[in-house]
Amino acid sequence: MKIVVLHGVDALEPPADPVMDQVATALRHAGHDAVTMSVSGRIEPLVRDLALAEPDLVFNLTESFRDVSSMDSNLAALLNLLGLRYTGSSPSGLFLAGDKSLTKKVLSFHKIPTPLFASLYRGALDHAGDLTFPVIVKPPQEDASIGINESSVVEDLPSLLHKIDELHNAYRAPILVEEFIPGREFYVGVLGNAHPQALPIIELSFDDNPANPHRIASFDVKWDESRDQETRSIFPEDLSEELIQKMQKIAVDAFNALRLRDYARIDLRLNEQGEAFVIEVNPNCYLEKSGEFARASEKAGIRYQTMIERIAELASARYAR
Repeated sequence: MKIVVLHGVDALEPPADPVMDQVATALRHAGHDAVTMSVSGRIEPLVRDLALAEPDLVFNLTESFRDVSSMDSNLAALLNLLGLRYTGSSPSGLFLAGDKSLTKKVLSFHKIPTPLFASLYRGALDHAGDLTFPVIVKPPQEDASIGINESSVVEDLPSLLHKIDELHNAYRAPILVEEFIPGREFYVGVLGNAHPQALPIIELSFDDNPANPHRIASFDVKWDESRDQETRSIFPEDLSEELIQKMQKIAVDAFNALRLRDYARIDLRLNEQGEAFVIEVNPNCYLEKSGEFARASEKAGIRYQTMIERIAELASARYAR
């Protein structure tokens, strides 16, 4: 099968991102004819190159377009318009999961636990739950923790208003205010479609840092090499089987509620009472070999090459007639 591995090239991505070559290599080892292709800031060359390539499948690794995370759904829509088969979630799934406010409305409707929240823009209130401080203030349509840092957690009304104004000026977009869950943070990968499988749970463990008392995985913490020692992704050994199954079920329920496809990562936090809440949903999550999804897959007995091949098979099966 001829597969185009499609990858975005944006300023906000980490430098020298190896995932495109890793995925292509895994597909070649599985016997596929895999070529790589990058999305720049123009659509016309992409349409031309895809037409010339005539792929049987596009392995869609794009996460944004022109540095705008919310436009990743447009790239999937373009693949639809071109009549191409591709891996990962549909435009509607990417759109729903890409807007944190919409995500939370869908999760709330399905009674999937997520922190209470409010969404507003320029003084117009779209939704408001019965919030209590502390709260965390987020731009709802940004990926990779862009716009979120330690100062995003506020304890009082003046600080909240100041942070809302700051984000309005920076992003010119609606703002999400979410009740802050101060506990431990976990990642749950989900793989599959008709019967999605929750992968082993990974904990994002934070080192004690006076500059980050709320343990926020900001963009800098995730991607700045000078700060990469502040967090560690570990397989926790102190969780009860009951809690593991509960978090895995929540992850699969969120995956299904948002109509995601093939694979995703669900981020959760535990409160002091041991209750799990979905704080973010990541369709088409990062597939780098040392990343959380690949490590969880390996822990489940699914080697990297097998995992990449399975994603391609899941997508191909969707288009089978």
